[in-house]
Amino acid sequence: MSEDQINEQAETSPASQNQTSDASSNALSGLNNLDVVLNIPVDVSLELGRATVDLQSLIELSQGSVIELNRLVDEPVDVLVNGKLVAKAEVVVVDNKFGARITNIVSPEKRVEKLKNKPN
Repeated sequence: MSEDQINEQAETSPASQNQTSDASSNALSGLNNLDVVLNIPVDVSLELGRATVDLQSLIELSQGSVIELNRLVDEPVDVLVNGKLVAKAEVVVVDNKFGARITNIVSPEKRVEKLKNKPN
Protein backbone atom coordinates (compact mmCIF):
# COMPACT_ATOMS: atom_id res chain seq x y z
CA MET A 1 0.00 0.00 0.00
CA SER A 2 1.38 3.44 -0.89
CA GLU A 3 1.80 6.23 1.67
CA ASP A 4 -0.97 8.24 -0.04
CA GLN A 5 -3.37 5.30 0.23
CA ILE A 6 -2.54 4.84 3.92
CA ASN A 7 -3.13 8.55 4.63
CA GLU A 8 -6.38 8.46 2.63
CA GLN A 9 -7.57 5.40 4.54
CA ALA A 10 -6.69 7.00 7.89
CA GLU A 11 -8.63 10.12 6.96
CA THR A 12 -11.75 8.12 6.14
CA SER A 13 -11.49 5.49 8.88
CA PRO A 14 -14.16 5.51 11.63
CA ALA A 15 -11.51 6.20 14.30
CA SER A 16 -10.33 9.26 12.38
CA GLN A 17 -13.89 10.47 11.94
CA ASN A 18 -14.52 10.02 15.67
CA GLN A 19 -11.41 12.04 16.48
CA THR A 20 -12.55 14.83 14.13
CA SER A 21 -16.04 14.68 15.62
CA ASP A 22 -14.61 14.79 19.16
CA ALA A 23 -12.41 17.78 18.27
CA SER A 24 -15.43 19.58 16.80
CA SER A 25 -17.49 18.80 19.90
CA ASN A 26 -14.71 20.05 22.17
CA ALA A 27 -14.40 23.28 20.16
CA LEU A 28 -18.17 23.84 20.34
CA SER A 29 -18.15 22.98 24.03
CA GLY A 30 -15.36 25.53 24.56
CA LEU A 31 -17.41 28.18 22.77
CA ASN A 32 -20.45 27.34 24.86
CA ASN A 33 -18.36 27.59 28.03
CA LEU A 34 -17.10 30.99 26.91
CA ASP A 35 -20.66 32.14 26.20
CA VAL A 36 -21.44 31.59 29.86
CA VAL A 37 -18.98 34.28 30.99
CA LEU A 38 -19.39 36.80 28.17
CA ASN A 39 -22.36 38.50 29.86
CA ILE A 40 -20.68 38.92 33.25
CA PRO A 41 -20.38 42.66 33.98
CA VAL A 42 -16.96 44.06 34.89
CA ASP A 43 -16.00 47.50 36.18
CA VAL A 44 -13.87 49.51 33.77
CA SER A 45 -12.18 52.64 35.10
CA LEU A 46 -9.53 55.08 33.94
CA GLU A 47 -6.94 56.34 36.38
CA LEU A 48 -5.64 59.82 35.61
CA GLY A 49 -3.09 59.69 38.39
CA ARG A 50 -2.58 59.46 42.13
CA ALA A 51 -1.60 61.72 44.95
CA THR A 52 -0.71 61.24 48.58
CA VAL A 53 -1.80 64.00 50.93
CA ASP A 54 -1.67 64.26 54.68
CA LEU A 55 -4.86 64.36 56.68
CA GLN A 56 -4.48 68.07 57.48
CA SER A 57 -4.34 68.96 53.76
CA LEU A 58 -7.35 66.76 53.11
CA ILE A 59 -9.36 68.52 55.81
CA GLU A 60 -8.41 71.91 54.38
CA LEU A 61 -9.71 71.11 50.89
CA SER A 62 -12.46 73.39 49.67
CA GLN A 63 -14.24 74.15 46.44
CA GLY A 64 -11.62 75.25 43.91
CA SER A 65 -8.75 73.44 45.63
CA VAL A 66 -6.31 71.66 43.31
CA ILE A 67 -4.71 68.31 44.01
CA GLU A 68 -1.58 67.69 41.95
CA LEU A 69 -1.42 64.19 40.48
CA ASN A 70 1.69 62.15 39.73
CA ARG A 71 1.15 62.15 35.94
CA LEU A 72 2.15 64.48 33.18
CA VAL A 73 -0.53 65.98 30.93
CA ASP A 74 0.49 64.02 27.83
CA GLU A 75 1.08 60.74 29.67
CA PRO A 76 -1.37 57.89 28.91
CA VAL A 77 -3.95 56.97 31.54
CA ASP A 78 -4.35 53.48 33.01
CA VAL A 79 -7.35 51.39 31.97
CA LEU A 80 -8.34 49.14 34.86
CA VAL A 81 -10.79 46.25 34.71
CA ASN A 82 -11.94 45.21 38.17
CA GLY A 83 -8.94 47.08 39.55
CA LYS A 84 -6.36 45.32 37.36
CA LEU A 85 -4.34 47.15 34.70
CA VAL A 86 -5.26 45.90 31.23
CA ALA A 87 -4.33 48.79 28.93
CA LYS A 88 -3.05 52.34 28.50
CA ALA A 89 -5.15 54.96 26.74
CA GLU A 90 -5.37 58.61 25.85
CA VAL A 91 -8.35 60.67 26.93
CA VAL A 92 -10.62 61.86 24.11
CA VAL A 93 -13.90 63.75 23.91
CA VAL A 94 -16.75 62.15 21.96
CA ASP A 95 -20.08 64.01 21.69
CA ASN A 96 -19.32 66.12 24.79
CA LYS A 97 -18.44 63.02 26.82
CA PHE A 98 -15.05 61.77 27.89
CA GLY A 99 -13.79 58.59 26.29
CA ALA A 100 -10.58 56.64 25.96
CA ARG A 101 -8.62 55.60 22.89
CA ILE A 102 -6.65 52.45 23.69
CA THR A 103 -2.98 52.91 22.83
CA ASN A 104 -1.40 49.84 24.42
CA ILE A 105 -2.81 46.57 25.78
CA VAL A 106 -1.12 44.55 28.50
CA SER A 107 -0.36 41.05 27.23
CA PRO A 108 -2.56 38.25 28.61
CA GLU A 109 0.54 36.59 30.08
CA LYS A 110 1.41 39.71 32.10
CA ARG A 111 -2.20 40.07 33.26
CA VAL A 112 -2.24 36.47 34.49
CA GLU A 113 1.14 36.99 36.19
CA LYS A 114 -0.22 40.04 38.05
CA LEU A 115 -3.25 38.06 39.17
CA LYS A 116 -0.98 35.35 40.56
CA ASN A 117 1.37 37.75 42.37
CA LYS A 118 -1.04 40.31 43.81
CA PRO A 119 -3.84 39.13 46.06
CA ASN A 120 -6.88 41.41 45.97
